[in-house]
Amino acid sequence: MSRSVRAGASAAVALLLTAAVGCGGNGGGRPDTSAHQKLKWSTCPAPDDSEDGATKAPGKQWECATLHVPLDYGKPHGDTIGIALIRAKATQPSKRIGSLIFNFGGPGGSGVATLPALANGYKELRTRYDLVSFDPRGVGRSSGVRCLGNRQLDAFYTADSTPDDSAEVKSLVGRVKRYAAACEKNSGKVLPYVGTANAARDMDLMRSVLGDDKLHYFGVSYGTELGGVYAHLFPKKVGRALFDGVVDPAQDPAQGSLGQAKGFQLALNDYMKACDASGNGYSCPTQTEIRALLKRLDRRPVPGIGNRKLTEALANGGIAQSLYSQDFWQYLTQGIADAQKGDGKILLALGDAMNGRNPDGHYSTLQSSLTAISCADFKQRYTVHDIEAKLPEFRKASPVFGSYLAWSLTQCTDWPVHGAWRTPDVSAPGAAPILVVGNTGDPATPYAGARKMVEELGPGVGVELTYRGEGHGAYDSGNACVRRTVNDYLLRGKVPPSGKVCG
Repeated sequence: MSRSVRAGASAAVALLLTAAVGCGGNGGGRPDTSAHQKLKWSTCPAPDDSEDGATKAPGKQWECATLHVPLDYGKPHGDTIGIALIRAKATQPSKRIGSLIFNFGGPGGSGVATLPALANGYKELRTRYDLVSFDPRGVGRSSGVRCLGNRQLDAFYTADSTPDDSAEVKSLVGRVKRYAAACEKNSGKVLPYVGTANAARDMDLMRSVLGDDKLHYFGVSYGTELGGVYAHLFPKKVGRALFDGVVDPAQDPAQGSLGQAKGFQLALNDYMKACDASGNGYSCPTQTEIRALLKRLDRRPVPGIGNRKLTEALANGGIAQSLYSQDFWQYLTQGIADAQKGDGKILLALGDAMNGRNPDGHYSTLQSSLTAISCADFKQRYTVHDIEAKLPEFRKASPVFGSYLAWSLTQCTDWPVHGAWRTPDVSAPGAAPILVVGNTGDPATPYAGARKMVEELGPGVGVELTYRGEGHGAYDSGNACVRRTVNDYLLRGKVPPSGKVCG
């Protein structure tokens, strides 16, 4: 769960059923990577998250194309990479503003998969915008980073991620090191070039090729960091931009993970209070019972789905996954109750969603891309000594998630590529107003990050909107005040007063 992992639980679970559609390759010869290239749009099916190419019935509203960009912007005439795009055209062409480009987070989330899964929630925005999303470089169909095979990934995610002694620490460090070596072996060519700054440059080329003078943007979770880096690099090209579920740009990976420990603990506490008040027919778990369940699963996993078992690591991920949206709290209650009785199916399915595993056993590039992009971005490389020194603070922040998140800091320790920055620069003097929405109950990107983003963007740029609610992000929560405020801004250019609160 390093950095902001998802646009929301509903999108993540939808990714079990949807995936990046084949949007074409580079073709013969060196493709045109200039702003004058012509996109070859063709009708494509609504995506299906399977590696064997199976798809749902064609969705007439969806068109796919490939944007060609330099692999290395320092060598514009060198190797190229194809960026998979998907769009649905505006339903009122005479009132069209332009393209609205979505990034749903991760890093590592497939926009080609997620936009169709969530598109019903954007019908009003679609009246005046072409809805466009993409698989960022190193994700999905855009040369997605591959590390281990499906069976190897099953073993990797099943293994203990919260070591209790030196032998388990050694085992964890060895697994992470072998994972990094496999990423270098299988995707080494793209690893140096998948960072956020290059993705921002891709978006600016995308903007130009789509025919827009300004970038109109809808960024969720990590997509807010990507949007902030874009605004820093291209402040005069910022159009109407929404940052929702905001990453704190001033935090390094350790600070971000500690913030997530506090955020997930807050969401868990809110869930337990709501469960007690709901009278849903299930026995509501206490924190003591959840910790006891995880400890039992560490010693003795329980049956899950097929011949797979629910381990502590998968349960921890499943519990965290369910806190991304209140819609999934009912499944968390049932999943914990079932697991206590020896049935791990529900928590295992939620854990699979966190890891990008589909019901057919295939994994998307979600987590491998997340690691590759994170490690290409950040310089920090944490040792076992560093993490052990931080463990007391993490455990104090969250008795349930603290150790899990602290040990996740090993992901870049043996990574073969050096990182670009200690924290990203998102200062954007001269940019148009950017609407920055923070959710007070957000587990993955805690509320304080929104105010910090406003500060870092600079005077007159960031406009803060607060949503007093639960879950990751605000727009897709369905809150009428948030929807109305955002739609007025994106569709009519009406900038709200900074500090507005929606409850």
